[in-house]
Amino acid sequence: MIKIFIHIRRSVRLSLLFGVVCGLFYPLLITGLGQFIFPVQANGSQIKQDGKLIGSALIGQEFSSAAFLHGRPSAIQYNTYLSEGDPSGQKRDIISGSQNLAPSNPELKVRVQKELSLLIKENPTISIRDIPADLVTTSASGLDPEISPESAKLQLPRISKTTGISLPRLEEIIDKHTVTKIFGFLGEDRVSVLKVNIDIMKELN
Repeated sequence: MIKIFIHIRRSVRLSLLFGVVCGLFYPLLITGLGQFIFPVQANGSQIKQDGKLIGSALIGQEFSSAAFLHGRPSAIQYNTYLSEGDPSGQKRDIISGSQNLAPSNPELKVRVQKELSLLIKENPTISIRDIPADLVTTSASGLDPEISPESAKLQLPRISKTTGISLPRLEEIIDKHTVTKIFGFLGEDRVSVLKVNIDIMKELN
């Protein structure tokens, strides 16, 4: 009987010890290291302007004005919830998502044709053959914050005509916010839509 209590006491002590180490000290250590070594990433890669939080470098936003750079189509319109809610009256949370349509699905063709028509209408100077795939296809998350440099520069004539900002200046802004492939071969070159639009706004003010 005494041996049983000894084993129980030992188990309780170990449980308390690991509870404190793994549930308190370790999370505090990792949180502290994250804040010290990677403070921007640890806080969600926030983007601020004049001290005000306006977005994240990791989450895209929807821009529809002709004066700004437009991102990829989004199956959830870059929203994290549907405001109309469900029949029960509760809002339905959406973390991220895509319709995930197969190439053989006729709905995909309809959706792409719709995006193509919209792009041609908004950018009448471009040819349909010059439109990159990322401007007419949705990302897996529906929250993609970046587009290809080709997709960004394709929109510059529209932005220049609407805002009066010269094409060379807009190209400088695009180049400024273009991230190249890691080590020259990993990933793809990409442009931050939000950061470009922030600089366009600064040019207009």
